[in-house]
Amino acid sequence: MELTEERRALRDAVRKLLASRPDPLWPRLCKEIGVAGLAVPSSCGGADATLLESHVVLAELARQLTPSPMLGSAVLATQALLRVGATGLVPSLCAGDRVATVLFAGDRVLDAASADIVLVVDGDELSEVAAADVALRPCDVLDPTRPLSVVRRPDAPARHLGSSPGLQSWLRDLACVALSAEQVGAASRAFELTHAYVRQRIQFGRPIGSFQVIQHRLAEAYLDLETATTASWTAAEALAADAPDAPALAAMARVHCSEVFQAIVAEMVQMHGGIAITWEHDAHRYLRRAHADAQLFGAPATHLDRLAATLLP
Repeated sequence: MELTEERRALRDAVRKLLASRPDPLWPRLCKEIGVAGLAVPSSCGGADATLLESHVVLAELARQLTPSPMLGSAVLATQALLRVGATGLVPSLCAGDRVATVLFAGDRVLDAASADIVLVVDGDELSEVAAADVALRPCDVLDPTRPLSVVRRPDAPARHLGSSPGLQSWLRDLACVALSAEQVGAASRAFELTHAYVRQRIQFGRPIGSFQVIQHRLAEAYLDLETATTASWTAAEALAADAPDAPALAAMARVHCSEVFQAIVAEMVQMHGGIAITWEHDAHRYLRRAHADAQLFGAPATHLDRLAATLLP
């Protein structure tokens, strides 16, 4: 997909900041680039952009497997607050001063250990509970760059923030689309690293990238990456426009991008050989992220079932 000039500039700004490896990262991403407020109205401290700009940032962060609360706090929690009209909490999230987590699809949640704000979705209703009243236990995770916690819904009183018809279903679709952006971003980087490696790895006196079988496998991986990118962006555009087919497109992106990401990192590991499974190499990190992402917000089979329900009579 060809990005607009503005989105290319956003991508390049995020990439440049990540390359400088700043500490602390998240506050600088928020204050210097404004990534947490892209899809937020200016009246709430945001940039008056859209979910498509957030899509660009999600993909860029995932290229480097950068740990950040972009997905859980800046996208899911912030958009849930905006959806129900509870804008009072939004400015601090946009500024990066606070982090939020949202319970809406099971008890394993993102960024719970560092969250200042805990949101609970119950059907169409959104409530806030005090972080101190939430019992959580960090999970053993396959991907150490994606911390998850098991959260027990508190018995303490919750502050009702608002409601919106179909909130939980809409948030599920948003999660699927946002995750697909990350999957495409990480898959594209995995492909680039593999392509560069086969051009320099010498076997039998020649680069292994000159072997026809390697060329065919890379060509198939490239085509898969292009279809995944299209699926992800098409779903994002539909969701941003509240199109009737947004749920089906979100499910399609969720399933296809998961499969493509796993397939590309499998080729990455195979083409790198034994070095790919050493701690010193990044290949195993992309493999971990691919398989962990496939189970986030529900296994692909779950979304395939609901996709089939919308397509079959």
